Amino acid sequence: MTNRTASIDRNTLETKISVSIDLDGTGESSFSTGIPFLEHMLDQVARHGLIDLAIKADGDLEIDAHHTVEDIGITFGQALARAVGDKKGIRRYGHAYVPLDEALSRVVIDFSGRPGLSFEVPFVRSHVGEFDVDLFHEFFQGLVNHAGVTLHIDNLRGQNAHHQAETVFKAFGRALRMAVEFDPRVTTIPSTKGSL
Repeated sequence: MTNRTASIDRNTLETKISVSIDLDGTGESSFSTGIPFLEHMLDQVARHGLIDLAIKADGDLEIDAHHTVEDIGITFGQALARAVGDKKGIRRYGHAYVPLDEALSRVVIDFSGRPGLSFEVPFVRSHVGEFDVDLFHEFFQGLVNHAGVTLHIDNLRGQNAHHQAETVFKAFGRALRMAVEFDPRVTTIPSTKGSL
């Protein structure tokens, strides 16, 4: 089996981001972003996706978290694209439903090579603590644009914004894990076009 890891550094005038990923990890994670609630969500991705994930970010948080959250998504997407490689033998598609108390979310992903995001998450309030939940859309938009995946995220119900977010990130981790797993019955790239 090939080594499915990647480390990406992305530096702009607004942020300095570094992401390391191992798609065949054990769910270990390490974060230093200055945004505790985002780190809590990213930990769900690592644990439920069984990927090892390390993210460091130094951003202009004195303005707000927008640039940092978006750029973490972009860099995560770049690392994901590099780590998955030519996609030979992977399942390609992944999906998961995850509940947390009253909340339920569904995430479906396709390593299609085409960026696309459908994000239907009607958060019941605008912030969890100091975190602006609008930024989750920016995170996933950056991720899909640079990972080249099609991603559908639907929060089906929820009365607590923390629960809504957590079900989204847990489901994303589980869908990602399914999609990048090797299918023992597939030895080629899973597309009739021969490439993804």
